[in-house]
Amino acid sequence: MPSLQNRLVVSTVLLLTVVFLVVGVGAALSLRGYLYRQLDGQVTEIARFRSNPPPGDPDRRPPPPDAGGGFVGGGPDRPANTLEVVVDDGRIVRAVLLGRPGASTPVPFEEAAPAIATTPGQPPHTLHLDGLGTFRLAAAQGDDGTVTVVGLSTDALENTVGELVLRQAIIFGIGVVLAGVAAAFTTRRTLRPLHRVSATARRVSELPLSSGEVELAERVPDADADPRTEVGQVGAALNRMLGHVGAALAARQDSETRLRRFVADASHELRTPLAAIRGYNELAARRADDLPPEVAGLLDRMGSQTQRMTALVEDLLLLARLDAGRPLAREPVDLTRLVIDAVTDAHVAAPGHRWSLDLTDSSEDGEPLEVVGDPERLHQVVANLLANARTHTPPGTLVTVGLHEADDGSVVRLDVVDDGPGIPPDLLPHVAERFARGDTGRARTTGSTGLGLSIVSAVVAEHGGRLAITSRPGETRFTVDLPAGDRAPADPGVGLSSRP
Repeated sequence: MPSLQNRLVVSTVLLLTVVFLVVGVGAALSLRGYLYRQLDGQVTEIARFRSNPPPGDPDRRPPPPDAGGGFVGGGPDRPANTLEVVVDDGRIVRAVLLGRPGASTPVPFEEAAPAIATTPGQPPHTLHLDGLGTFRLAAAQGDDGTVTVVGLSTDALENTVGELVLRQAIIFGIGVVLAGVAAAFTTRRTLRPLHRVSATARRVSELPLSSGEVELAERVPDADADPRTEVGQVGAALNRMLGHVGAALAARQDSETRLRRFVADASHELRTPLAAIRGYNELAARRADDLPPEVAGLLDRMGSQTQRMTALVEDLLLLARLDAGRPLAREPVDLTRLVIDAVTDAHVAAPGHRWSLDLTDSSEDGEPLEVVGDPERLHQVVANLLANARTHTPPGTLVTVGLHEADDGSVVRLDVVDDGPGIPPDLLPHVAERFARGDTGRARTTGSTGLGLSIVSAVVAEHGGRLAITSRPGETRFTVDLPAGDRAPADPGVGLSSRP
């Protein structure tokens, strides 16, 4: 869509073009009407004069008024342009083109024949005669009963009007071009404050406002926030809105900070009683033979739920630590060995699934692929991706784990692909968020905490990597890109993409 500046310039040019057309057409029509009225007066006067001429040789009679000069006359250097047709009793007896005295030119009667339809007293009218041209005709009756039809050529008149139209077109065209240039310059200058307001809004729109602490310092300059002008009112309103947004972001960040602190403190505090409960449960389980079967079953159930709650607390504590920016370990990690161990564990945990490991062309020199990071957390990344595939796909699903170099060896890529039912389209954009739940094919049917993929996303981001998820029925792909060992960022908080 064209910009406001272009629309204003085009509107101005079109408006001027319409005005010039109206003025030009009006001027041309007015001039044409005026000249035709003059021509009608001349042809009527000449017809009266020629119908009752002074005695003498017809070719040497005094010239009719204006017959030899002016824009309708032939003149000494112009061709004759006055037609005279004398009609007696309905028959042409004389037809000539009058010029200067003694220079009349006979006209064939058949060419002048249409002119005899002009009757005395009839208003002047225009008639085209083949071989002669277009004439303005008038008739008068002489004392001898003959009718004299006189016609003045309209060529000079039409040429005059055409010349006016041509010159108007040239002048108006130049005027439109100059007006367009002036309108473009003026509009650009007038809209410059609006461009600065737009630039401020654009810079604000590019800020990452969805998470983290945001310092919203962008404001419209005071010169462009003058409430006395329309653009200034927009700038002032934008500044007020940015102030409100900044306050809301500060309140949101403060609330997130308190919530994260609470989650971290609560998770840390829950570890001690959970450990005690688990210990007592294990101690009681040792004497399960002395207990009724119902009690022994309850102890076993309590033990499994305690383990699940412990895992949830550990996951929450890990996310809280990542949110707080606590650095992870930084050491070389053999990612090839780590993936092999994780796939082996997954095969034991879920023998009903089909597990495939693809390490072909994993590196150019055949050496294990290494990255720099926290081995425990990276193992958790791989384990969580495999657990996600195991948990949300039915038995018999093929899960393929691939590891290879990408992007000229600067990135190590891990792919976990399954041929399960896929992720629902409405859940896919939020699947890596905390406590995300699916209601259909990948809905929770086991003890999943809903934090596995959010931990994967956070840990990958802390290692300077990127997580990508694509899904359709029959193929769900999780792709993790990590910087290679010699290209890992020194600051673990700087990644290829921000975590959700």
